[in-house]
Amino acid sequence: MDIPFWLAEEAPPFAELALDTVDVEIVGAGITGCSCALTLAQAGKRVRVLDQRGVAQGASGRNGGFALRGGAARYDVARDTYGADAARELWRRTERELDRLEELGGDAFRRTGSLRLAADDEERAEIRAEFETLRLDGFVCEWRDELPPLLSPHFRGAIYHAGDGAVQPARLVRRLAGAIAEAGAEIRTNAWVESLDELNAEHVVIATDGSGRGLLAELDEAVWPARGQVIATEPLAERLFECPHYARHGFDYWQQLPDNRIVLGGFRDFSILAEMTDEEVTTEEIQGALDAFLVELLGTKPRVEHRWAGIFGLTQDLLPLVGPVPGRDGT
Repeated sequence: MDIPFWLAEEAPPFAELALDTVDVEIVGAGITGCSCALTLAQAGKRVRVLDQRGVAQGASGRNGGFALRGGAARYDVARDTYGADAARELWRRTERELDRLEELGGDAFRRTGSLRLAADDEERAEIRAEFETLRLDGFVCEWRDELPPLLSPHFRGAIYHAGDGAVQPARLVRRLAGAIAEAGAEIRTNAWVESLDELNAEHVVIATDGSGRGLLAELDEAVWPARGQVIATEPLAERLFECPHYARHGFDYWQQLPDNRIVLGGFRDFSILAEMTDEEVTTEEIQGALDAFLVELLGTKPRVEHRWAGIFGLTQDLLPLVGPVPGRDGT
């Protein structure tokens, strides 16, 4: 029950190499670490990936399975905060990365579109402003006042993003791991790195998201762990949702998978301080909120087959943290 639905799928084997020396060591075998490793290995670098558990066992295998363009902040807010050029380039870059995910992911990626829903009039005004700003800068999106019967009692309009998608995230990252091994890189699982002094490569990449606390003091100050909780139901008899949905400023999110089961996550704001943690456990409060929303949305309570939690990282400016660590050559 507490195994994430994504990770319950049998993992394909990949070639286990052992390299004597490497140019780059990467800590973390999630989507970030594996993507980085694949790029470097295909460029001819000798690469070793280390993970304290295994491929996609952290945040990359414990999320809601969304693949959305853009950043954590609304586009209009990002434009005001970072500047028009920076915001536009960030959004365009994520569009290019979705294309790359589709190319690399095979059947782990589905180009479904997504719905960004307004839960009340205030949020409607906010996402309407986002929609207008996106259109102003040339991005393709649609405004929807009319919503399907299941949604219309609860929501006040939506933005439809046709280019967004859904992923089986564990399958995707495991596929990347196979490509990494084929490119000649080494993947070490059950490899706990307690100090960077243990690593011998000239260059080290930290790709631990919110789960690497204690490894690097500078990152402990810059990246805060937060917990997301998710459930997956039994397959339903009907097809109700064709794409990922997210609402209430992204606090609530769900999708229906090809086998008709619902994956639903969110409600972290119901206990926001308690959810700022790196403890990878579910709680009665958040799980109860997920169950209640499921009944409110569907009018019935399907059987829940999987409940899980995952730890992800937050930054103060809501931007990805990428680049060299000041004062630490090669990191």
